[in-house]
Amino acid sequence: MKAKVLAALAATMAVSATCAFAANPFVDVPTDSWAYKSVVELADAGVIQGVDGEYFQGQRNITRYEAAEMVAKAMAHMDKATVEQRALINKLADEYADELNNLGVRVSNLENKVGNIKFTGDACLRYRYQSGVKDNDNSWDYRIRLRGQAQVNDRVTATLGLTTDNQSFGSNGTTTDTNSDGDVFADIINIDYNFGSPNWKLSLGREAEWTLGGPRAYGYQYSDVFDRAQLQYNNGKFAVTAGYGKFKEADDYFAGGKDVEWDTETGTLDGVKTGYGLIEGFFGNGSAAGVYYNDFTRAGGEGTLNGVATEEMDADDLWGVYASVNIGSKWNVLANYEKVNRDGFGYYSGNEVSDPEVWIGKVTYGKANMAQPKSWDIWVEYIDAEDGAFLGGSTSSWRFGQMDNITSWGAGIDYVFAKNAMFSVMQSFATDRKDFQVDGNNNEAEKEQTRAQFVFAF
Repeated sequence: MKAKVLAALAATMAVSATCAFAANPFVDVPTDSWAYKSVVELADAGVIQGVDGEYFQGQRNITRYEAAEMVAKAMAHMDKATVEQRALINKLADEYADELNNLGVRVSNLENKVGNIKFTGDACLRYRYQSGVKDNDNSWDYRIRLRGQAQVNDRVTATLGLTTDNQSFGSNGTTTDTNSDGDVFADIINIDYNFGSPNWKLSLGREAEWTLGGPRAYGYQYSDVFDRAQLQYNNGKFAVTAGYGKFKEADDYFAGGKDVEWDTETGTLDGVKTGYGLIEGFFGNGSAAGVYYNDFTRAGGEGTLNGVATEEMDADDLWGVYASVNIGSKWNVLANYEKVNRDGFGYYSGNEVSDPEVWIGKVTYGKANMAQPKSWDIWVEYIDAEDGAFLGGSTSSWRFGQMDNITSWGAGIDYVFAKNAMFSVMQSFATDRKDFQVDGNNNEAEKEQTRAQFVFAF
């Protein structure tokens, strides 16, 4: 019984524990034990105290009252749990309802505390600068988002998100949208369904920040509104994700493709469809590695634009691999490689690069946690991208504008100056445009980029 309750509560309390900085309080739990991380997390969160405050006694069976005490303490952290974790606590509370009532904790109180709907949101004010490209009032923009998440039942979670998109400050003191009509729109309309097991999850609908390569990769490619159907299996040691969907709300920008009229809809990724797969493995200390594949299609086929031969989508498919390795409690090393299968067209330099590649490396020290004031991190990255390696549109990277046909370094710092309030600054340096030929246009890639932003969560 102890192993079952321990595993369940460990998954629940991971969101609030600070095990990376906590010491093991039990002399009988070695660091190489399978339960070490879970035990430390639960002890640090106050869910377990052990025997005499010194021994865990992992081989001893616990009583139902001891299990109920653990559940009651987990309930105290309910506001920090996700909807899936709250559903898990709900199941445990049903199992130990009588014991919880005897402890003075009514299960009905748990239901009131969980609630059916939880609202969150964030606001971002940012400054982006590149000489002659994005400066003066065009450098400033903001975004406000609101999310509502409802636990429909033990298996179904519904999420709705609204966003203003990115609004730039115009020269006349008003605001204008950077890439659409500026109206508030739904960027998340999503249903998650688990099959009676936390390992399997089916997601249907719209996701706001879906990224090629998944959330643990660098996010070099598209990261924006995405309509999809996705199935995932995750047992904590490895995960397999597969799905099919369509890109939405992409910037009017398509690097390396033959649609060079950026002010037309055909110059965006909006409407491009993709089937995708992602396989990931998870290792000790939060490290992970994965390999992913995307196949792209778009209606319309070949045609002409202003008398020039074009294609709606000249990237047939893409594959990539990433590794994110945590060293100790403060260091993270990320490496990411991607290769795009194109038909050999390089718009920027006039060079023809078949199957362009991108290599990205990033080293981070520390961890900025929005819930922990005065936490911070500092990082440095390197990017080497061939002409046409970037699909275009939005990206999870802090960079903007020219993304491929370059080599460039970057550095930044994130600092949480108050709870749920963070300031970040990023700067590129030593940027070089590969095989650049002077053609009378500004060499944007060799003009360094600066970004600073405030993010507030609520």
